[in-house]
Amino acid sequence: MAFSKDLRRLKIRKRIRGTVSGTEQRPRLSVFRSNKEIYAQLIDDVTGKTIGSASSRDKEIASASGSKAEKANLVGKALAEKAKSAGVEYVSFDRGGYLYHGRVKSLAEGAREAGLKF
Repeated sequence: MAFSKDLRRLKIRKRIRGTVSGTEQRPRLSVFRSNKEIYAQLIDDVTGKTIGSASSRDKEIASASGSKAEKANLVGKALAEKAKSAGVEYVSFDRGGYLYHGRVKSLAEGAREAGLKF
């Protein structure tokens, strides 16, 4: 029996979360993508705290013109700036069960351009 798109993504997400976890020195960069927006968080899984977050709904990103992929790149750059201010240089990338393609890839490239290392 074939899985729906959502169930397939959740199975992949669970498999990824079995191997990827974040610490204070190397937090997990978690991505969530909806049809309209994209969200990213830096998470310390040891303490269960979010170090920083950014989304395409933030005022400066939402007011920018461009495609959803271009806004995802801006989200990655904004998150990298917040990470730098928190003293984080290295992260573990958690694509959340999405393919590393399109907006997810654009977000990752934006974070790399702004100085985060995966």
